[in-house]
Amino acid sequence: MSHETRKRGNAAAAKNAVQPELSEVDSKVTEYKNQCKKQAETVFREVLPKKLLELNALLESDMFSLARIPELDAKLNIPVPDPKVLNQDEPLSKKRKSDCLNDVNDHDVQGTTVIVFPNGHVPINKMISDVIALVKPQAIELIGFANQIKMWINFMIPKIEDGNNFGVSIQEDSLGEARQVESEAASYLDQISRYYLTRAKIICKVAKYPHVEDYRRTITELDEKEFISLRLVITELRNHYASLHDLISKNIEKIKKPRSTNNTDNMY
Repeated sequence: MSHETRKRGNAAAAKNAVQPELSEVDSKVTEYKNQCKKQAETVFREVLPKKLLELNALLESDMFSLARIPELDAKLNIPVPDPKVLNQDEPLSKKRKSDCLNDVNDHDVQGTTVIVFPNGHVPINKMISDVIALVKPQAIELIGFANQIKMWINFMIPKIEDGNNFGVSIQEDSLGEARQVESEAASYLDQISRYYLTRAKIICKVAKYPHVEDYRRTITELDEKEFISLRLVITELRNHYASLHDLISKNIEKIKKPRSTNNTDNMY
């Protein structure tokens, strides 16, 4: 056997070895896509309406009743220290006069030096924390479901062709709705972290300026605002489930079969 013949034989063997490997990968990808389609269709037909009713019942429960707002006032556990009384008859030293003038002229007037809190740690608002523990998993769930719906629609978009693309435009609109739902649900998680950070900064102000009642009142207002915002988040999550299910239900035929077999179907 010549060298050229052996070379061709080796090349053919290598080609045949690669072919089954590629075929196996393709079959696994196809299996993954089919599994995603099946799971997402189950989410659309069963999970979305179930979650819609669940969140609607949650909104009507006592936990999210606006009558709970007066109960949200949390104790900060930061006492107001006794004010230092300056003896007016006592002459000020030159250094003390200089410090007083600097404090008056300084825009960031120094407050109380905080080393430790006299009554221990400053607690979180337990009622708000309990509501957040309920709302946060609901937002995470919606992100996952919206992602599944998004991939389902993506896998059903046909190859790009000229003409007969009305059904494809419906798929793209539905895909855009799923993306928006996913994005907005993720933004609700940012809102929760911002609340804790903002509250912590105001508590630091209360600790530094314990005599300023406005800082303490700001904490109460912030807690009330967060409760109303969390109630609004549950409302929006419910609305997202409703709108996503409604949109897909009305266009399910075009979403699953965007192009008709006969191009003349849409002419009349």
